[in-house]
Amino acid sequence: MRETAERTYDCQACGACCCNPDENRAEQYLDYVEVTTRSALAKHPQLIRRLTVLNAKGERHLKLKGAEQRCVALEGTLGKRVSCTIYQWRPAGCRAVVPGSRECRRDRRERGIDPK
Repeated sequence: MRETAERTYDCQACGACCCNPDENRAEQYLDYVEVTTRSALAKHPQLIRRLTVLNAKGERHLKLKGAEQRCVALEGTLGKRVSCTIYQWRPAGCRAVVPGSRECRRDRRERGIDPK
C-alpha cells in the first residue's frame, strides 16, 4: 500500500495492474507478463503448466482470462478485494509495479476503478 497527498493506493483493493492494458488489447497483444527460467515461479512446474502459455517465440507468459484479460493467478473482484495466488513467486514484471505510479493510475482508470 502506498499513500500520496491525494489518496491511498491499496493493491489488495485494486488488481488493475493484473489486467492486460488497453494499448495491448488494441494491438491484440496477449504476452503480458513474461515468466523467465530465473523466476521463482519457474521452480514450480505444476504452477508453470497451469498458469502460463508459450507465445510464438517460445517465451512463457502468465495466462490471461475473461473479458478483463486478467491474470489467472488473480482472485477476487477488481476494485473491491483481490489477491495474487502466486504472490511470493510472482515474476519480475509483477514485482516492478509501483503503487500510485503513472502506469498504476492508467490501469486503474482503464478498469474503471478511478474514473479520472
